[in-house]
Amino acid sequence: MSTVARYEIRRAGPRFGAEVTGVDLRAGVDDRTAEELRRAFREHKVLVFRGQHLTPAQHVEAVRVFAEPFDHPTAVKDPAHALVYPYDVRRTGKASTWHIGGLWRQPVFAIESLTYEVVPELGGHTLWADLQAAYDDLSEPFKVLLESVGAVYDGNAGNYAQGSERTPVGETVEHPVVLEHPETGRKGLFLSTSAIGLTGLTPSEGKVLLDHLLRHASSPDYTIRFGWDPGDFVLWDNRATWHYAVDDYGGGARAYRKVIGVEPVRQPAV
Repeated sequence: MSTVARYEIRRAGPRFGAEVTGVDLRAGVDDRTAEELRRAFREHKVLVFRGQHLTPAQHVEAVRVFAEPFDHPTAVKDPAHALVYPYDVRRTGKASTWHIGGLWRQPVFAIESLTYEVVPELGGHTLWADLQAAYDDLSEPFKVLLESVGAVYDGNAGNYAQGSERTPVGETVEHPVVLEHPETGRKGLFLSTSAIGLTGLTPSEGKVLLDHLLRHASSPDYTIRFGWDPGDFVLWDNRATWHYAVDDYGGGARAYRKVIGVEPVRQPAV
């Protein structure tokens, strides 16, 4: 646990993840606190702020502390704010696969964030896995191999909108399977279960390698898990982690608002 600018950052796991207490994001934060929060975010990769109950506008301003809020071209927008995207799993479906956000885009989203509005009485937790820790545990020869490998994804932004009727894959986009983080310089795996295939390998080699990487990166050894109450706010580094919404609550209700952050990401103070 560390104390910064009159609030506390409590580590939630040995590798990554933290809960921040003593900060009221509804009131905004001063420059010093904002910089300390950005430093904590770079270190912990997932930050949880309990009981914030942010309005759509406050949610956008909270993300603005860390990155520039993004106007998604195809997402369904909150009627109160064009940079806020509402989700209700009974209508939009559940995100119950390991995934990274914004893979249709170059570069992908820097940050994703959620404000929870309705949660199941039991269950409905979210898992994150540390893709940088997963990379660290690979052998050196394997790391060398991966430097020349890419992964191909659907490039149609419309297929990533809430509850969209997915069309067949046409335009594609390629991302490296090893990403050097643009802020920290740390390398990590960078892949999602929606990958169509790998480049730089034969199809049979790519299938075997992709299956192995997906299993490795989702190992419980690299994960952290959070449960939710209405009003909780979470944001995560979309370039260093991937996530999975646990579907263990049947037809129960789960609704939340999302705000996305992209470059330019604020740089550390000199």
